[in-house]
Amino acid sequence: MARRVYNRDEKQRADPAKKKGRGSRNSTSKISRTGNQNSASIDGDKQQSRSRISVLYHKAKGLSQSDNPLPTDTSDTIDVTDYSGIRALLNPLWCYYGFRISVIALTCFGVVMVFSASSVTMIAANLSPWKQALSQGLYCLIGLLVCVGAMHVHSDRYRKISLGFVIFSIFLQLLTMTPLGVTINGNTGWIGIKNKFTMQPAEVMKLALCMWMPWAVARAAKRYKTQGFKAYLPMVVVFLACLGAVMLGGDLGTALILVAIGVTAMLVGGFPTKWLVGSGLALVVLVVLFVITSPNRMLRITAAYRPCPASALQGECYQSMHAKYAMASGGFFGVGIGNSREKWNYLPEAHNDFIFAIIGEETGFVGAAAVVILFAILGWCMFVIALQTPDKYASRVLICIAIWIVGQALVNIMVVIGLLPVMGVPLPFVSAGGSSLVMCLFAAGVATSMMKMQPQIHANIAAQRI
Repeated sequence: MARRVYNRDEKQRADPAKKKGRGSRNSTSKISRTGNQNSASIDGDKQQSRSRISVLYHKAKGLSQSDNPLPTDTSDTIDVTDYSGIRALLNPLWCYYGFRISVIALTCFGVVMVFSASSVTMIAANLSPWKQALSQGLYCLIGLLVCVGAMHVHSDRYRKISLGFVIFSIFLQLLTMTPLGVTINGNTGWIGIKNKFTMQPAEVMKLALCMWMPWAVARAAKRYKTQGFKAYLPMVVVFLACLGAVMLGGDLGTALILVAIGVTAMLVGGFPTKWLVGSGLALVVLVVLFVITSPNRMLRITAAYRPCPASALQGECYQSMHAKYAMASGGFFGVGIGNSREKWNYLPEAHNDFIFAIIGEETGFVGAAAVVILFAILGWCMFVIALQTPDKYASRVLICIAIWIVGQALVNIMVVIGLLPVMGVPLPFVSAGGSSLVMCLFAAGVATSMMKMQPQIHANIAAQRI
């Protein structure tokens, strides 16, 4: 008997197919759910199964409903995807962490370059050579704290406060027209006490528009079929109020950045094409009028697009020419950090709007190319995640922030190398200035929060909490 029992058990283990035929269906379905879930089919066709991260997502979903980016099940959007080879550039997790690393790298490098570019200027003003660097480091710390706080706020809360944020930014910008306003280099775009503490409200307005306009355009698009263009009028009025408040101070460069943000929000939000083209033509006419009615702006444009005569080398061509000298003397590897010649009071605003010229001189082509690549990574990562995010509001906010950060960086770099006239826009994360640095880091925190609406990123973060 013992021998027969042993043989029967051995036969059952060796022939599971026969056991399945005589056993219950529960046993069969259990095997198919566990053992055969990730196996190839009989025909040889590969089946994409739900990944481990998908399972973790659904576990986390039951633990933290408040962080759920979508009101419905998102398992269909987080199936296993092949990110091997060149397709790794589309991996949302790589983009999520690549974005954060790029922000930290640009910010830390900016503090170093601000110290290098400003030390001589500070000494010439009978100040400590560390003054500007310590100030930039303090704003860096504040900005990083704001960034960390912003990345833990849900996108719905940003949507709810966005209109109030825009109104607050307009109020701050209008304060520049009061006795609190400070004029620097011909533009009245700061409030505070000159040479002690100033802030630029337009930096707040950039982020406010990135948060509010995608929601405002989408909301108006729903009413367009019944109300016509009247549905867009409140949004257009508020946007024009933002532009008007900035242009009161004469800051055309910042106004153009706001226009880029607004046009982007309208394009991705479904703004009617005919009205968008008409508005674009009207804005072009207004920009031309502002340029031709300002002798200073005309001189900047002529200095950028015509050979400079000898009489203009100490005038309107001075800054752009010395920026080119700095870039040219850097060579491939640069003259070394701290060894710039142009920062010895030859290049005006060396630590602000023209810090990229000092980067090119001290770190050469290698350092300048690294900065460009980091901004390219920022833009790529935000666009890739935006295109994979089911939450339309989060997706559009990411695109607007990408256009702001990367577009402003591109404008600053093109000004330094002479492809655009001098506009006076800082290099995001790098140029000296507390308002710009803090708000750019704030925007990075908001972008990180929006990225969490992408299901794979949300699942990865939720899995880490388990």
